[in-house]
Amino acid sequence: MRTRTPIRDTESESSLFARRVFVAIGIIAAVFILLIGNLYNLQVKEHTELQTRSNDNRIKLLPLAPNRGLIYDRNGVLLAENLPIFSLDIIPEEIKDLDTTIAELRQILTISDDDIAQFERNLRGQRRFSNVTLLDDINEQQVATFAAHQHKFPGVSIEARLVRHYPYKELLTHVVGYVAKINRRDVERLKQNDELANYAASRTIGKLGIEKYYESELHGEVGYQRVEVNNRGRAVRTLSTEAPVPGQDIVLELDIELQRKATEILGERRGSIILMDAKTGGILAMASTPSYDANWFVNGISVKRYQSLLNSKDSPLLNRATQGGYPPASTIKPHIGLLGLEEGVITPTSRIWDPGWFEIKGVDRRYRDWLSWGHGWVNINTAIAESCDTFYYDLALKLGVDKISGFMTQFGFGETTGIDINEEIPALMPSRGWKRARYNQPWYAGETLSVGIGQSYWTATPMQLVSATAALANQGEHLVPRLLRGFGTIGRLTLAEPAYKRPIVLKDESHWQVVKQGMEDVNMGAKGSARRAFADAPYTSAGKTGTAQVVNLAEDAEYVAEEIAEKYRDNAMYVGYAPADDPQVVISVALENVIGGGGSVAAPAAREMLDSWYQRYMQVTEQGLANADD
Repeated sequence: MRTRTPIRDTESESSLFARRVFVAIGIIAAVFILLIGNLYNLQVKEHTELQTRSNDNRIKLLPLAPNRGLIYDRNGVLLAENLPIFSLDIIPEEIKDLDTTIAELRQILTISDDDIAQFERNLRGQRRFSNVTLLDDINEQQVATFAAHQHKFPGVSIEARLVRHYPYKELLTHVVGYVAKINRRDVERLKQNDELANYAASRTIGKLGIEKYYESELHGEVGYQRVEVNNRGRAVRTLSTEAPVPGQDIVLELDIELQRKATEILGERRGSIILMDAKTGGILAMASTPSYDANWFVNGISVKRYQSLLNSKDSPLLNRATQGGYPPASTIKPHIGLLGLEEGVITPTSRIWDPGWFEIKGVDRRYRDWLSWGHGWVNINTAIAESCDTFYYDLALKLGVDKISGFMTQFGFGETTGIDINEEIPALMPSRGWKRARYNQPWYAGETLSVGIGQSYWTATPMQLVSATAALANQGEHLVPRLLRGFGTIGRLTLAEPAYKRPIVLKDESHWQVVKQGMEDVNMGAKGSARRAFADAPYTSAGKTGTAQVVNLAEDAEYVAEEIAEKYRDNAMYVGYAPADDPQVVISVALENVIGGGGSVAAPAAREMLDSWYQRYMQVTEQGLANADD
């Protein structure tokens, strides 16, 4: 009988199944334990941390831009203000396809090619996480149109903000300056100065003039707002606010009416007029023409417009008051005369004979006086009053260029004046050492003669001239010119204190009066070079005219302004102060490439400017005193 072989081992299968069940139960139990443990960690141990992280995902910290400080003139007239506008802004970081987004926006809004080009330029200069403006100053209809389609455009928003505005446009550009959009260079500089965080919400920064010089005071301090946002990133609720600190208001020494008058006097001519308070150094007017509208730069100037400014033959971007380097011409003759007195080279009564020319012994050339037949016998007084070149040729040769250079440096020539704007050059005060270092050439006696009448390599800015003239008028007290009157508003003003450079001390204090009398005779003497311009003035004054050659003429060549190109014509210069016995204001006038000289062109401009000052300030005071006496 055969033995049957079982096909299935039921017992073994049951045992195997039981083991598998136990293993499965073990795995499930282990997973369950792990799950419970993880839930415990999430719900209990890490609850607080996870809740915070969750809140952070729906809470944003938004920076709030401070209101920029306002700028006023000395009488409370607003010179720089903040105006509310709406703009269409884009955050590049939040947009996947920028070109498509812009194309779709153009279907609902009027966006020109120039707008796109300007946006692209701004985009290159901005941080990607920052708002970049596509349309500036949009109207209410455009706001409503976009609001209806806003859900289609994540990363695009309508923003209400304040924008800088300059109501006087080109009248004050070289003084007040302007703000413009923050670029990459600004960002790097702010990083280096550890100031970038304070500009988290700011779009603009001071680029020129007062706006740049006092940027830290005008800007203010950033604030922050904690807001709850929805799944689209839009704020739905404000949780807390730390208000920004607005910038300080600034009051300038400027008088807008005097500034307007100075610009009017200059007209279409290239040049500068500066009027400075002789007691404080405060700048009452500082005009430079031609100029341009500061508002062009606030929201980004077009390439075409900027190129037109940059390439203009009239150089409107140049602040001629502080960056224009002109030969000072005869305006510095009182200062050189003062040096001659101090060195004992001349006395108040010393005189020379002027036949209309001067010769250096051994040199086959005649150096001409502006008056071809000469002035006859000339002393220091008549040399200043009549602007005798021959007298100063002789004096300069006796002094030497190094003595002249050293003395003139005390008056601020060859260095910046320290006025509170960054756009200032030191110009050039030449010397033997300078020429050797610059050209590797010796100094020649003929060049000393030219320096003696404010020519040759010597250049000065109108601001240097007004500062040096003030130092002479104040008999050595050397004020630093300034535009700032104080911080705050009219009635609550913290006044700025006058600043001074090292005083100029003479061996003989009486020498001040000698040269000042000569300057007084320029305006009020019988033969003074500015006597016609100041005839019948209701105030006393002192000054010095100057006519600066732009190109050198041959010895026997005749200068006829009408027959040469405009750019080769002489510059007309004037410096002075009023009243003569108690200086209250100091003035400098520089007019480029004019027909006429300092006496016929610059002096009448100065007279007109001083008349306006007198009517505005002195006449009222004098009338008040007269009424009080009555």
